[in-house]
Amino acid sequence: MGIRFYEDKNIFKLDTATSSYVIEIFEQGYLLCQYYGAKIPDVNFKGYKFREYFASFSPSNASVEDHSFSADVSPLEYSGFGVGDFRKTAVAIRNADGNNCTDFRYVSHKIYKGKPALKAMPATYANTDDECETLEIYVRDKVTDAAAVLMYTVFENYGAMTKAVRIINESDKPMDIEKVYSASVSFNTMDFDIVHLYGRHNAERNMARSPLEHGHTSLSSTRGSSSHFHNPFAALVRHGADENQGEVFGFNLVYSGNFDITADVDYYECTRVNIGINPDGFTWHLDAGEEFQTPEAVLVYTNEGLGEMSRIFHRLYLNNLIRGRYKTEKRPLLINSWEAAYFDFDTDKLVSFAKAAKEVGIEMLVMDDGWFGDRNSDRSALGDWFVNEEKFPDGLTPFIDKVHELGLKFGIWFEPEMISPISVLTTVYGTSNEAHN
Repeated sequence: MGIRFYEDKNIFKLDTATSSYVIEIFEQGYLLCQYYGAKIPDVNFKGYKFREYFASFSPSNASVEDHSFSADVSPLEYSGFGVGDFRKTAVAIRNADGNNCTDFRYVSHKIYKGKPALKAMPATYANTDDECETLEIYVRDKVTDAAAVLMYTVFENYGAMTKAVRIINESDKPMDIEKVYSASVSFNTMDFDIVHLYGRHNAERNMARSPLEHGHTSLSSTRGSSSHFHNPFAALVRHGADENQGEVFGFNLVYSGNFDITADVDYYECTRVNIGINPDGFTWHLDAGEEFQTPEAVLVYTNEGLGEMSRIFHRLYLNNLIRGRYKTEKRPLLINSWEAAYFDFDTDKLVSFAKAAKEVGIEMLVMDDGWFGDRNSDRSALGDWFVNEEKFPDGLTPFIDKVHELGLKFGIWFEPEMISPISVLTTVYGTSNEAHN
């Protein structure tokens, strides 16, 4: 079993092939992240509950009998804004009265085999229900009537688990989510390097590594898409760990929009990692009864270095994230027209490529940029998705038929996410209200 609840200790223990993750239901319904790290056989976590007796100016909760507890230093599993925790918190919801304090406490939970789909979000999935196990913890703020489902899925054989959150407005008034992270993870040390990936066109996926420092380390994007400029990934790596050995904690957000990964080190040199949607510029309105689903965060642990962390992510994503026929089927060997011709081609030139490709065993011709509109440079015509009649006076069908007659498959390139300022589309829709209508 990948997930167990020890009722006598009020502890959830989530086990993968390489790691254990432990959550305690503490007094007054506080959820504490007691442990995340190498797989362990028992549930004796007394030493992990509190970092140390809290210092002056860290608020206490008079209703909690254990006076070592303070929301400001305890490893809260999913901490809310404005209720005694002055670190970077995971969630803030403003209700109709203007109150943006969010104090989620445990109400109930359920454990089951398999994994549900996330509404309107890409996510990992189970090929069979026996492949993984899911824990849902229902929490609620009794003042604002905001609620949430914290969802954890353990892919036991991969050394990986996922986290996601569903926010629910259970009040009879509207409320606004001001920030909501998909995962929050606590560590009782700051003895890590932080690794992340950055880049640009033709220089993608450069790795940066630096020691974790006190305060906030934020890796984020507000570009609207993650892209190659900054990847929604980070890893906490033990000092001295390399590709082949050493502890690595990997975090990846299955999301292509604005993201934020924050490592927050407190005055006891303990670390909290939050990963999710970037709160800058983010607000989500919820009417009574409505819900909001966060993207999924994937967590990986290994003590065999960065290389094994990468391989765990790859194995999980190849088998439980990628969909479609090419998940397992070999992709065709292809020739792409771009470097061979750039924008300078017509039917005869591309057919000659296809003939030469066929002779050396290539299986597909892909026609790249330049087949549409007035597209003879990269300065015009994106958005004009009609055939360039100078290059293809008879249209594309006769040309594609010739490629097929040679026994090759045919592919075509287009770029729907961009529009050129110099284009028919821009001219028409930029000047004509009738065209807009």
